[in-house]
Amino acid sequence: MKIVRQKSDLRDLTRTWRRAGETIGVVPTMGALHAGHLSLVEAAKSRTDRVIVTLFVNPRQFNNPEDLAKYPRTEDSDAEKLAPFDVDVLYVPDPDQIYPDGFATTISVSGVTEGLCGATRPGHFDGVATVVTKLLLQTDADLAFFGEKDFQQLQVVRRLAADLDLKTRIVGCPTVREEDGLAMSSRNLRLGPDARESAPVLHDILQSAAAALTRGAPTTDVLDEARSRLVAAGFTDIDYLDLCSDPDLTPMSAATGPGRLLLAAWLDGVRLIDNVAVQPTG
Repeated sequence: MKIVRQKSDLRDLTRTWRRAGETIGVVPTMGALHAGHLSLVEAAKSRTDRVIVTLFVNPRQFNNPEDLAKYPRTEDSDAEKLAPFDVDVLYVPDPDQIYPDGFATTISVSGVTEGLCGATRPGHFDGVATVVTKLLLQTDADLAFFGEKDFQQLQVVRRLAADLDLKTRIVGCPTVREEDGLAMSSRNLRLGPDARESAPVLHDILQSAAAALTRGAPTTDVLDEARSRLVAAGFTDIDYLDLCSDPDLTPMSAATGPGRLLLAAWLDGVRLIDNVAVQPTG
């Protein structure tokens, strides 16, 4: 596996692959890789000839400077985790390869960025959209692989790729979970022992609520009960718990069409997110 830091070196490689008629897949990450990321790598390996994993901690998608400072930088261990997968390139761009001096462009996606994380993290998705657009162009990828755990992010990336006529097709992959049901995330490492033991209840509550909505239970009652259960389990703040349509993420008053129940809540000072599908009642 080559580790590449300059976009010019990356493009030399991608041009060679293109001349050979090979397809390219990319898995964009901010590092601190876990089994969820590696499942995306496996998906990319199964569907493309060449695979690039990108590692860039993007400052423009952090609202809180402390959160950015705390984000783990684990390039060496990430490279070790990728070694068994025969990845072609780990692209770790130097900051000036993404945001050179004088950089003055922001990609902003409307609609799907409203509400949910977009309401509680202003500017976050502008940062996501801008860096993902740059990475898709720099890697010249045919397919890009994103996890469904960050469901709103997935829809944002799909929207920008369609609207900007990017050649890259966006592939959503199922959320990978710990044995106890907690969605895998680098943030899980920041949970204390007691909080880590309590955290899986988040997914249990979502599943119960989704089942109730599918049975036709009143949405307000279901969500109120879910919030009460979260508070009882030790979650201190609930940023959102919403039923939204899939894929455009408009709010739904009842499960009358394909939807998602999406949640962001704080436990032990750590913000956890998750979502589950909700099937129509009719």
